[in-house]
Amino acid sequence: MEYKQDCKLNFSLDYYNVTTQSAVTSSSLNLKTWQVSLIVLLGFGGFAMLLSVGHYFIRKYIYRDQDRVDTAFDAGGNVTLSLTAASAASQLFWPADLLQSATVTTKYGVAGAFWYAVGVVVNIVLFPLLSVHFKSRAPGAKTFLQVIQARFGKNAHIVSIVFALATNCVVLTCLILAGTATMTAIADDMSPEYAVILMAFLFGSYTLVGGLGATFYVSYFNCVLIYLMLLIVTLNVYYIHHDDSIGSLERLYDKISCVFGPEGNEGNSVVTFRSSGAIIFGIISIFLASAVVFCDQASWQMRIAAKPMQGVIGFFIGGLIWFAIPIPLTTTTGLIYLSESIEQGAPLLTDTQVDEGLVSPLILHKLFGVFGEVMILAMVCMALMSTGSGEIMAISSIIVYDIYQVYFNPYRSFQVAPNQCILCLCTYKTGSEDHGNKTEFCSCEGVKSCEACCNDDTTRSLQKSAVLPDYTCKVHGEYKKYQDILRNLKAWCIVWVTVAIVPMGLVINNSGINLNWAFQSGAVSTISCFPTVVLSVMWSKTTGAAVIAGNLLGLLVGYSSMVGLASTYPGGLENMESFVRNTAQETSVLVGCCFSFGISLFTCIGVSIVTNCKANSDNDCIREWDKTLAIDNPLYPWVEQYENNLTAMNIEYHHRPSFRQMEQLFKGARNAAYIGGTCFILIFLIVLPGILMIMPYLEFHQFQGWITFSHVFMFIMALFVFIVPPAQEIINIRKEYRDYIEPREQEIGDSAIQNELL
Repeated sequence: MEYKQDCKLNFSLDYYNVTTQSAVTSSSLNLKTWQVSLIVLLGFGGFAMLLSVGHYFIRKYIYRDQDRVDTAFDAGGNVTLSLTAASAASQLFWPADLLQSATVTTKYGVAGAFWYAVGVVVNIVLFPLLSVHFKSRAPGAKTFLQVIQARFGKNAHIVSIVFALATNCVVLTCLILAGTATMTAIADDMSPEYAVILMAFLFGSYTLVGGLGATFYVSYFNCVLIYLMLLIVTLNVYYIHHDDSIGSLERLYDKISCVFGPEGNEGNSVVTFRSSGAIIFGIISIFLASAVVFCDQASWQMRIAAKPMQGVIGFFIGGLIWFAIPIPLTTTTGLIYLSESIEQGAPLLTDTQVDEGLVSPLILHKLFGVFGEVMILAMVCMALMSTGSGEIMAISSIIVYDIYQVYFNPYRSFQVAPNQCILCLCTYKTGSEDHGNKTEFCSCEGVKSCEACCNDDTTRSLQKSAVLPDYTCKVHGEYKKYQDILRNLKAWCIVWVTVAIVPMGLVINNSGINLNWAFQSGAVSTISCFPTVVLSVMWSKTTGAAVIAGNLLGLLVGYSSMVGLASTYPGGLENMESFVRNTAQETSVLVGCCFSFGISLFTCIGVSIVTNCKANSDNDCIREWDKTLAIDNPLYPWVEQYENNLTAMNIEYHHRPSFRQMEQLFKGARNAAYIGGTCFILIFLIVLPGILMIMPYLEFHQFQGWITFSHVFMFIMALFVFIVPPAQEIINIRKEYRDYIEPREQEIGDSAIQNELL
């Protein structure tokens, strides 16, 4: 690109050669620690607690399932499409995304924001392809690790637990670093230790009361708040008070056109989509998001909480909602940062500050003053709450379902066969082909129709003392006691995990790592788990030995290749500073991710073929998935959620549908996942990049068109977020009340009248 001859400054942003003294000293912000504390504790914490209490009463008086341990981890299993969409976008929009995407934009220009968004969205829209198989083959599972345990047993399960918890730690590390950087930058006298304590409060306070359902509600309002702040920034900067911010879009374009971009950009321009560095970062983002989306229990529990079709469409819409956030926001803050740097003649921030993600806080402070600080604090805090609470619920669910329930206190001390009832240990058959004498099979009646259980519920609800009477039901009583133990453990797990965040945060903040390093190299540590999880859910021939070998070998080779390449850069690995800098280089991370993913994938496939070469028949496949269909809660079987769907499709079954019947039931959702996923991949990876990279660099009218497109798309998604989720939730609550509560109240009234007459 030939730069305009009238540019007064042709400016190069060489981040790693900027000294601390060259940064603007006015980048420190003005809020005091006590002000931030009030905003966080009373504002966001108090609001989240109110939402949690509201959700608790809705589950108690409308759905009547507040005491079930499963409800805490699946929100009732029937979350609406739109709430799933908004929550998926919110929980996958980390504070690191809010901060780090602006960093990428300042380094690579408009291409940085685009490829950053594409890297994450690709995984959001691919997730339904996997989750619809999970939901049809293990509809009663609350964690993806339960599928691995049911299929492969102890060893593969333990290895997968380690990788799942490592993924949670990577996510929490990014949250802690992003939250600490933002809070200490906004409040000029806040210590990192105090910031960690505030974050721990945000993560765990309301989750203890409302469980996963409260997380959905808070995530929705987080999404609303982010879009509200995004609209305020966009309208003020571009349409209402543009003279006070950018002057005009043309003036902004003229200034950023004077910036010398990186060597990989077409003509060293920052207004081009032809950027090799941005594309490489996009590929790294795909790997990172793959590790987070597919290997993080927090993502699975969102999908588990919705029915298959709602979950598929919800994640597709969630991807669009997510895509509409970083592009307009970070294009604005990142490009204004470059523009302001042109005005000053030097970068506004040091390389360390840029890698900490302080571009957006600085620019919003410059544009809006104290209100800008409050806005960035609000967006970061809400993102911390929704994502952090999801991680706490994820870790707690792993502890309850995959550690305590399997290894420390199983209901049965021996392995129960897939065709056995865990309550009476009698056998049962599945599918419409079951005929003959059913007296030899399980005859346990359901909780809803059990008179003894109804009497127990009535007696316990009327008990005013803290000590409740024992269950008297001979069939379900013992298992209900066991569920009470799990429910109490759930509460303590949330407390323990929340408290553990404080020492974890102190270690992280004193380790010398930064957000950029945690964000990029963390993918190498966890991406090897991605192929094994996918194959465990989708391929019947996968074996436990293959899962173990794929995970461990992929991690070893991937991390070794990343560290090996990093050692060849200037400074090598001779100290902590050079280690963090060189292992976070794009090429190092890309090589590490590729080796980790590739070795894990091919190892898992190869070992599976060698160790399971005889399992080729259709019956072998059915027997394998019967293991996962047997994952269930006998008090509230998963088949109850699909009774209406099964009846509508005339599917006959005895105890639970067979594997083939579940495949038939979810055929529509599966087709929607494949068709929708293919279309979105084509759009985001081929169509959009192809159109944008036709232009070597953007002329002003093309730049204006891209900005306008991002704003229009953002406005459309904002309307959806503001209107559709609350409308659907109100309709569902009203339907539940009309179908179940009103008839029950009428029945109680009629019974009272009859008693008076007698």
